[in-house]
Amino acid sequence: MPQALIPVETLRVSGNSRPNAVAGAVAALLRSQGQVEVQAIGPAAVNQAVKALAIARGYLAGDRLDLTVQPSFVKLDVETEERTAMHFAVRGVQADPDLL
Repeated sequence: MPQALIPVETLRVSGNSRPNAVAGAVAALLRSQGQVEVQAIGPAAVNQAVKALAIARGYLAGDRLDLTVQPSFVKLDVETEERTAMHFAVRGVQADPDLL
């Protein structure tokens, strides 16, 4: 029987986002859904997103989980103008026990 496709949650990160809060959301979604997307527009937002992903790895270690990230560029329509954003496709994976 085919599984219903669960839409992937997208977290939007700004330059004012708290990395620990974003990391907690990323870790929770990876535990429950196994994947999440993170989007950021601008250098400050990308910085906060990358910090959050690094912090999320620590949050997941106790569950013997790690994450993989595939970054890409994506065009978004923001307030009637097209902007280029960084898109991070994040997937949960079993952690390598040798690295824990």
